[in-house]
Amino acid sequence: MRKPVTLLVTLTLLAVCLGSTARAQSGSCANMALGQGAALNGVVPFPADNAWNQSIATASVDPNSDAIINFIGATTPLHPDFGAGLYQGNSIGIPYVVVSGAKAIKVAFTAYGDESDPGPMPIPKDAPIEGFPNPGSGDRHVLVLDRDNCWLYELFGAHVLKNGNWSAASAALWDLVNDEQRPYTWTSADAAGLPVFPGLARYDEVAAGSIPHALRFTLKSSRAAFTPPASHWAANSSDPHAAPMGMRLRLKASYDISGFPPQSKVILAALQRYGMIMADNGSSMFISGTPDDRWNNDDLNALKMVPASAFEVVLMDPIYTSNNVPQGQNPTISSFTANPKTVAKGMPVTLNWSVTNGEYSIVSPQPGVARGSSVIVSPTKTTTYTLTETNKYGRTTAKVQVVVQ
Repeated sequence: MRKPVTLLVTLTLLAVCLGSTARAQSGSCANMALGQGAALNGVVPFPADNAWNQSIATASVDPNSDAIINFIGATTPLHPDFGAGLYQGNSIGIPYVVVSGAKAIKVAFTAYGDESDPGPMPIPKDAPIEGFPNPGSGDRHVLVLDRDNCWLYELFGAHVLKNGNWSAASAALWDLVNDEQRPYTWTSADAAGLPVFPGLARYDEVAAGSIPHALRFTLKSSRAAFTPPASHWAANSSDPHAAPMGMRLRLKASYDISGFPPQSKVILAALQRYGMIMADNGSSMFISGTPDDRWNNDDLNALKMVPASAFEVVLMDPIYTSNNVPQGQNPTISSFTANPKTVAKGMPVTLNWSVTNGEYSIVSPQPGVARGSSVIVSPTKTTTYTLTETNKYGRTTAKVQVVVQ
């Protein structure tokens, strides 16, 4: 089992979030349908200049491209790691669910809690686990999109508990409308520190005729290095031609995709324009997508005709190793207060904070992630609230107690 990892993405705020009217790049998050595998109806996670959404069709080729492709294996075929139906009793791909009004619950961490977002998180007890209905001992990702507030929650190594809460090896949350980067060298629910969801091939996009983003893929070997948008490595090779996490491959423009069947052709067109980003150790040249019974598995199997030699490595600059990981200052919390500090059971309390250099705020044990600098809580017992502030260099916390008489 690989250690999941962290992400570096440089975004620009192209959307406005006002309470429950949060917007993603191409439309309101409220336009998303609800449920497992629901259509996003044109909503594209993250701003247009996010690394996932940038066209790299004309980007420069890395000078080591040929050596890296040869290390992968020039004849290694592309492989769709998703499809319709079941394989050995498991669904094929990484599922997701879109929720509205879901209760934020506690997530207990079993491995990488010190690098995980603390929650609570709106994870329904019936959220699909990767590999459902028999997820077994695989990566067990759980991906939840909060339609009301435009946040993405991702778990790795997830298990639902008898009380309806969840345990996970790690968890990360992502603001679908805003700039965000997890701290350098920290994990997410993926081995490169990337969000999983935006790199999935989804049937609703393919059916619409276009995938407007890069895809997620895996390789057998990676080295102790990362390149943006990644920010963490999970090395299993010391070979200098092994990929750093975050490496992007692009299907060559000269590769003729005209004879491929419809679903494969849409995917290959995306790989020529947006490429695919190396996100985890795994089977080489496996691209990720969602399980969906509308996939045509025979159509998708045509992707296996495409060899690694049909790809080139997009220029990697910078490449970070243990010698040059960026250093900087954690967020500064100058105040975290409760007004009033003593209340009767169930009465409202306003928690206020002042922070510099923070990228996102989480208040626990409730209500969870917050935009702005205040939230209202209604404690039923004496409670110590923790404010967690995160930026690309690290994390800072502060506490305040509210006494319930």
